[in-house]
Amino acid sequence: MTPDQILGRVLYKDQDVIVLDKPAGLAVHAGPNSPNHLELYLDALSFGWAHPPRLAHRLDRDTAGCLVLGRHDKAIKRLGRLFAAHRVDKRYWSVCHGGPEGERGTVDAPLLKVSARGQGWRIRVDSAGQQAVTDWTVLGRADGLSWIEWRPRTGRTHQIRIHAKHLGCPLLGDAYYGPDPDTKIRLHLLARSIGLPPLSPNKPPIAATAPVPEHMRQALLDCGWDGL
Repeated sequence: MTPDQILGRVLYKDQDVIVLDKPAGLAVHAGPNSPNHLELYLDALSFGWAHPPRLAHRLDRDTAGCLVLGRHDKAIKRLGRLFAAHRVDKRYWSVCHGGPEGERGTVDAPLLKVSARGQGWRIRVDSAGQQAVTDWTVLGRADGLSWIEWRPRTGRTHQIRIHAKHLGCPLLGDAYYGPDPDTKIRLHLLARSIGLPPLSPNKPPIAATAPVPEHMRQALLDCGWDGL
């Protein structure tokens, strides 16, 4: 990613916060399998300040869309409190295999991280896990597919992906939890929009909406999305 490319993905900027449209396939942190990651490119978002912004939360590598960055220490602390208090309005779009009965509902199913020797780790629904709650609304349907908006009340790892599977409609392109582990289709999960209360007095609330990535467009159009 070049500096111009990352600057072109800024959805919102003020003195406290930047909201970035993270591309699918780019990890936010360094890791054993992530030599290329977002933190390598954050200097381009300094906008003349001495230090680059920092991550206020995270998105999975294969999830596209709204990612919040704090521009200074006070902003990072305030953002951390907002996320911890569940005061951030996060809305995700997905395309799923099949679809749930009904048009809206809530998944309340605790999630537990488990490890298997030689197989890494996975998340599963388990009564011994952490509370996880996600509201969902079907926005459209097609033959064998559904377009769903998810509003997570909690922020657990892989929460939407596991709750979709638990609901009986795993995400299209989910190689970990979907029906086809060998799929070449990218994960159809987008952090579509985010809303935060003002971080400073006399400032408006923060809101940003991410565009639909190219790999999700056709499936969403098939499900009735108007392309806007």
